[in-house]
Amino acid sequence: MPLSVTAGNGLLTQFDTAYASFASLHTAYSATGANEVAGGSYARVAVTFGSPSGEVMSLTGTPYTINVPASTTVAWVGLWSASTSGTFGGMFPAGAANAFAFAAPSSTSTLLAPGSGYVSNAQVVVFPTGGSTLPTGLTAGTIYYVLSPSSDSFKLSATSGPGSAITLSSDGSGIVQAISPEVFGSAGTFSLSSGSVTLV
Repeated sequence: MPLSVTAGNGLLTQFDTAYASFASLHTAYSATGANEVAGGSYARVAVTFGSPSGEVMSLTGTPYTINVPASTTVAWVGLWSASTSGTFGGMFPAGAANAFAFAAPSSTSTLLAPGSGYVSNAQVVVFPTGGSTLPTGLTAGTIYYVLSPSSDSFKLSATSGPGSAITLSSDGSGIVQAISPEVFGSAGTFSLSSGSVTLV
């Protein structure tokens, strides 16, 4: 059954308490919290989320600064219950861009994502939502490149452009979100200026 907004906000409050007290940095996507940055003076930082509203919970007290060792690419921000070890709550793409719902018919291998307006070669990731299945040919958390955008429709390529369009062999849907990996040739700091958790 669909939840009420009040119930959804309550779930987010519980998530905040149990899984979202500390932020981590990751070099690649993982459903378990793997690929966390290590070395140098890197350490997770304590973060605070505001009260949920409309089934969305956003970071407050930003920006948060996290030390990054040399020769590291930061692509994802993770959430944890503790400063070390702890329980992993999930991760979101660096850049904290808006997520857009999409549908993708295999007959055209084109994603239809109202409101997205991506430009050619933009880097994006896709995820299934509750009750949805990604089209065959796409993998959750893999970085893709936007190809042949037209308004809110586009194809995806596995390589920067212009690459070849990925052929989708089944219909599917989910959410698509821009990602902005940050490359550190020398030691530096990653600024976490925004981020939110949304029930979908």
